[in-house]
Amino acid sequence: MTDSYVRVRGAREHNLRTVDVDIPRDALVAFTGVSGSGKSSLAFGTLYAEAQRRYFESVAPYARRLIHQVGAPKVEDITGLPPAIALEQRRSAPTSRSSVGTVTTLSNTLRMLFSRAGDYPAGADRLDSDAFSPNTAVGACPECHGLGRVHRVTEESLVPDPSLSVRDGAIAAWPGAWQGKNLRDILDALGHDVDRPWRELPQADRDWILFTDEQPVVTVHPVRDVGRIQRPYQGQYMSARRYVLHTFADSKSETLRKRVQGFMVAEPCPVCAGRRLRPEALAVTFAGHDIATLAGLPLSALAELLRPTAQAPDEGVAPTLARDLVARIEILTELGLGYLSTDRPSPTLSAGELQRLRLATQLRSGLFGVVYVLDEPSAGLHPADTESLLTVLGRLKEAGNSLFVVEHDMDVVRRADWIVDVGPRAGEHGGQVLHSGPVDALADVTGSATRRFLFDTEPPAPRTPRSPSGTLTLRGVTLHNLRGVDAAFPLGVFTAVTGVSGSGKSTLVTRVLAEAVREHLGAEQGRPDAGDVAEPDAGPMATAQLTAVHGLETIGRLVRVDQKPIGRTPRSNLATYTGMFDAVRKVFAATEEARALGYTAGRFSFNVTGGRCETCQGEGFVAVELLFLPGTYAPCTDCHGDRYNPETLRITYRGRNVADVLGMTVDTAADFLADVPAAARSLRTLQDVGLGYLRLGQPATELSGGEAQRIKLAAELQRARRGHTLYLLDEPTTGLHPADTEVLLRQLHGLVDAGNTVVVVEHDMAVVAGADHVIDLGPGGGAEGGRIVAEGTPEEVASAPGSRTAPYLARDRARPGRS
Repeated sequence: MTDSYVRVRGAREHNLRTVDVDIPRDALVAFTGVSGSGKSSLAFGTLYAEAQRRYFESVAPYARRLIHQVGAPKVEDITGLPPAIALEQRRSAPTSRSSVGTVTTLSNTLRMLFSRAGDYPAGADRLDSDAFSPNTAVGACPECHGLGRVHRVTEESLVPDPSLSVRDGAIAAWPGAWQGKNLRDILDALGHDVDRPWRELPQADRDWILFTDEQPVVTVHPVRDVGRIQRPYQGQYMSARRYVLHTFADSKSETLRKRVQGFMVAEPCPVCAGRRLRPEALAVTFAGHDIATLAGLPLSALAELLRPTAQAPDEGVAPTLARDLVARIEILTELGLGYLSTDRPSPTLSAGELQRLRLATQLRSGLFGVVYVLDEPSAGLHPADTESLLTVLGRLKEAGNSLFVVEHDMDVVRRADWIVDVGPRAGEHGGQVLHSGPVDALADVTGSATRRFLFDTEPPAPRTPRSPSGTLTLRGVTLHNLRGVDAAFPLGVFTAVTGVSGSGKSTLVTRVLAEAVREHLGAEQGRPDAGDVAEPDAGPMATAQLTAVHGLETIGRLVRVDQKPIGRTPRSNLATYTGMFDAVRKVFAATEEARALGYTAGRFSFNVTGGRCETCQGEGFVAVELLFLPGTYAPCTDCHGDRYNPETLRITYRGRNVADVLGMTVDTAADFLADVPAAARSLRTLQDVGLGYLRLGQPATELSGGEAQRIKLAAELQRARRGHTLYLLDEPTTGLHPADTEVLLRQLHGLVDAGNTVVVVEHDMAVVAGADHVIDLGPGGGAEGGRIVAEGTPEEVASAPGSRTAPYLARDRARPGRS
């Protein structure tokens, strides 16, 4: 290509306003702007989508249907666009069989190494590489099917309080409501004493009640309730164990699976001792270790073990494979992922870790002349790890590639060759390219929200530290890489927990601290989020070990605000999640025309029969299956995407129907529904956390993790305050422009000012600088982390020796973002 620029003309994807922009190739280009400004619509929705569309034109129609396609973008013309590869922030496949080794293909090479160069027992036949995989029939342990653990229940897990009788709820694992009463009445009919304390029952009876595989059918004569006549019926008994295992394995309800998982105990497989493989595979060694041992080593340690073989002068099988493994692991270590092991399950990885794994794989691909489109590669990275990331990105560029990076980290943006700043604000108030040129030239663009954070060198505003109202102390914490840690969280203040990737921050806060408070508050007050449920093959999560917990008595409530999706289907959206749509439906049901027709609030729901369009069943679109082409979605031909039938859409409120309201942005709806208190309160809190640009009916599947987290926070803020609440947030600024971070922090500090406690896991030094208290973990990741290396005020941590956070906190010049 003689022209060294990608030239875009007339881009109209999402909120882009017929954008024309020229972007250099063979450069690191940063796309910046506030959340929702349109930068991702330009980078991914336009540039990457067009590159993919052109590629698919060269693919046979039959093959196209096997590949996910993002669709043609709304753009008049793009010239000078090379082939493109997208590395987005997305969660991995929810199965424990997917691992670091399978994502990076390191496992394939490691298995080949054992197959071709392993030390076999005398007389043993050589095994194929599949025999060293726990994901194949020939390799997996037959007892645990390659999972490494079996699930069981115990009397202690099923009956946590043996002083209770069966009638009083001793068997906590039983279902609630009528089904639990039914099982109790069946036991009574079978002759068991349901009113005697559990611990006083004979052991044989207790074992039968909890563990029997029998399912006897008896006639039950239920106790008659006042005013109700209950007839005898035939009831079939199911033991507590059978109920728990059946529900966990087969139930489609995440809520039920989450509940019964709490009554299960996971333990290593008794046959393979948790090593997942058949004995014949485990008998093969390399450098004195079997493959399960090597798969469990941190990548950095695995590289050191393989290095002597890799440095051998000959070109045999073992040195060749070892050199390949070491070279690929060195890239992962450079990206700050050396603490991971190849057997680490993918679902336990953050979206940032997963993206960096894929980035490392690309470095080994040897491609050149392509555009890499990256979505916040610095997400989840400590500033120390960001330096390594920039080095890796530089090597990709030097290999002859272009890097288009959607980024909020100003350290990354400062190192870019070119910046495309989109704005000025979000949603319908954005969609314009304010600047496309060298980074330094953005200093002259006064309308840019990014400009201030790149070039403003004003010192931080003075901070008035808050005094703690108490202390919550965890002693002897042991989980993952935390080993006997003592951690103190001051109450009534804003605490930031920092440390390099893999240092143990999330384990300490979102697992150990959350579980301790949850247990104190009880199952209802401290219940885990829906997203915490383990997958059927992943089993119950490991439980933290603590020697003591002090200071819980003043906490009345626990709120976890994470970045998990607010819904898994397009039916879930902003309006339904916050409860605001209930108020909207009542407004329409209260109109004179709706009352005359007998329409209730249910008529205006797109999830139930009645008011919805039955052609698309309220989805707004229909699936279109094409022969030899991939299935696609198209607007419903009857409702044209409105979701409702014509009769429902004829009902209007202030000239707008219910579909019109769902199509409004939060900012527009805030004015339209200003006199509807229940809706106005929700809309106001959404604006307070910087989400005024989102549409009320925007499907949950289209929201970023940062947007989902702020929606959850807004839903919490609109509730009436009661008691001292502990708020736990895991990297709340991920996906946020610094301007949006300021808005979010005002809300979080407002919660503390109201007498609550906020604890955040955070890498953004601007957030850490504005905290009242800092706990820094490290010094490294994985086995090299898991210790508290510094704690105190930001000023104290900034001067702490041995802390990798200290130098970055000391040099931070950004405003703390606290009002």
